[in-house]
Amino acid sequence: MANHKSALKRIRSNRVKQLRNKYQHKTTRNAVRDLRATTDKKVASSLFPTVLAMLDKLAKNNIIHKNKAANIKSKLAKHVATL
Repeated sequence: MANHKSALKRIRSNRVKQLRNKYQHKTTRNAVRDLRATTDKKVASSLFPTVLAMLDKLAKNNIIHKNKAANIKSKLAKHVATL
């Protein structure tokens, strides 16, 4: 158990950050899943930029690794191009 006020505050702030990161990561994963499931070119083209922005934001904030974001973006671009 934490003994200092600063340690207690750190525990609270870490929990808030954890929940925010978890929410953003899950939302992005759902958006990627929806884009992969799309078979309509027009819908995929409209979703693609927003999903890329979400992935870039996760990579920028170190929620996911930058190379993982790049790999996902590459695969999604390939998917959209083949529709």
